Amino acid sequence: MARISVLDDEVSLSEPTLVEGFPGVGLVGKIATDHMIEAHEMVHYANVHCDGLPRVAVYRESDPAVTTPVRLYADPERDLIALRSDVPVHPNAATEVANCLDGWFDETEAFPVFLSGLGREKGEEPPALYGIATGDGGDALSRATVDDPPESGLVSGPTGAMLAASLERGRDAVGLIVESDPQFPDPEAARVLIRDGIDPIAGTETPTDGLVDQATEIRDAKQQLAEQMRQANEESSQAEPLKMFQ
Repeated sequence: MARISVLDDEVSLSEPTLVEGFPGVGLVGKIATDHMIEAHEMVHYANVHCDGLPRVAVYRESDPAVTTPVRLYADPERDLIALRSDVPVHPNAATEVANCLDGWFDETEAFPVFLSGLGREKGEEPPALYGIATGDGGDALSRATVDDPPESGLVSGPTGAMLAASLERGRDAVGLIVESDPQFPDPEAARVLIRDGIDPIAGTETPTDGLVDQATEIRDAKQQLAEQMRQANEESSQAEPLKMFQ
């Protein structure tokens, strides 16, 4: 049964910004979202129960309580919500998961910031960041340091499905696409996402030095998930050029 199970009714939010962190190329969305949760000491706000999500239980170090693999964290002071996912979502289940979350977006009047990686080989230049929008989301993009996409493309997985639902409903939303390592977790690209995209849009100030200083540690910690995704060919979210008909 699809539902969002709120754990703390005392958390008060008013048209919050939601940062989405389903795993994808370079794990950029997950790394960025996990970092923001820790940096802002966000509280575990709700569990996500959606058909299409893997039926697994998650537990944490030094904590016997189990929880769902997809959860929402909140920072009432900043009107910020982060969607944390510890599992990839099969592409065949993307629409089901997006539909599950769609009603909750309407109920909370959340402004979604969707995150996706665009596989590119690493070079000397910092990863480029591109912005896309639905509804009046372009107004929010004007606050960020993002470029228009240099080529046609598409976003797949649950991130793409949620963008498609926002387009269909005329919901205001933005998508941030950052060039990312196609094979390994990419903390540098996640830092660009936060610094140049998420923070200006959400009005937050997130310290990101740790993402660079601890890059090796972060890569090692996320490598197992990245390997599982490559083996199963189940990237939850990715942007890719659209050239087949051009």
